[in-house]
Amino acid sequence: MRKNITCLLSMFLIAAMFFAVFGCEPAEEVVEEPVDEEPVDEPVDEDIFIVVAAGSPGGVYFPLGAGLAYVFERRIEGVTAMSETTGASVENSRLVAAGESDMGMAMANVAWDAYVGEGAFEDDGALPIRTLFSMYPAQQHLLTLEGSGIESVADLAGKTVSVDAPGSGCEVTSYIILEAAGIMDEVNAVNYSQPEAAEALIDGMVDAVFYNFASPAAVVDQIQAARDVKFVPMSAELIDAIIEDYPYFSPGAIPEGHYGLAEDVPALTVGNLMLVHEDMDEQLVYELISAIFHEDSLAELIGIHPIARNFQVALAAEAPVPFHAGAELYFQEHQ
Repeated sequence: MRKNITCLLSMFLIAAMFFAVFGCEPAEEVVEEPVDEEPVDEPVDEDIFIVVAAGSPGGVYFPLGAGLAYVFERRIEGVTAMSETTGASVENSRLVAAGESDMGMAMANVAWDAYVGEGAFEDDGALPIRTLFSMYPAQQHLLTLEGSGIESVADLAGKTVSVDAPGSGCEVTSYIILEAAGIMDEVNAVNYSQPEAAEALIDGMVDAVFYNFASPAAVVDQIQAARDVKFVPMSAELIDAIIEDYPYFSPGAIPEGHYGLAEDVPALTVGNLMLVHEDMDEQLVYELISAIFHEDSLAELIGIHPIARNFQVALAAEAPVPFHAGAELYFQEHQ
């Protein structure tokens, strides 16, 4: 709009100079009847501000959100981006649906519930979200301290357990696990963010903590620096029972070598999605995903967190929640 005003002022000054120099007088005013004309598109402000809803410090969402914001600003002209700290999956799904965040990370099980309006979203109804891309699989960690006597999920009965922050996908998954194990009513479940849960376990305020992120994660290293940590395995029977009811989960493990583990620790695993609003501009979506999968961007993201090694087109194009049309176009062109 500023450009239009400048152009009009310039034209006015040129006309005035013409009349002054050549002594021209304006012609008699002629009143014309208004005619219908094709509308002229006003120039739009090309600057776009992107907000990425991530998670709390200590997990994978937090550094990845900052990394993606950095990538968008470097690769897309006119884009300014920032990452925000949130309660993660449930909150992020609502933020994206409400247009309060442009993009949001969410565990696949939570994203599905948000898309169909089930579980934590029964009161919300189906949310207008779509998948930008599938990011990576993540393991549900269950940590306690050596000597706690907790050897399995069943041993959490009668214990105080952090199930993660309110509105997080980890909280939802934690309750699914406790329900499947038949001990939901026997556990004192408390809500701590990832850093808070670490401090609570170190200080003995909780007996165990649930985390959901791709290993390795810095917050676990923080606990290990202060106390001897035990990783509680999930039984194959419990994992199979959960997958039977919730097929978006899969069997997995925290790998040998991560956190100094001598062997794999069986764990329930779930994918993580990047969500956008169904009405986001298709061209913008295409540019966002193109920026992410640019060769230089991938190298930068892996430098921020090694989990970005999972950012591969073949893996990114599979998700339970339908893809945005702009993302579908990108995957059709690059597979």
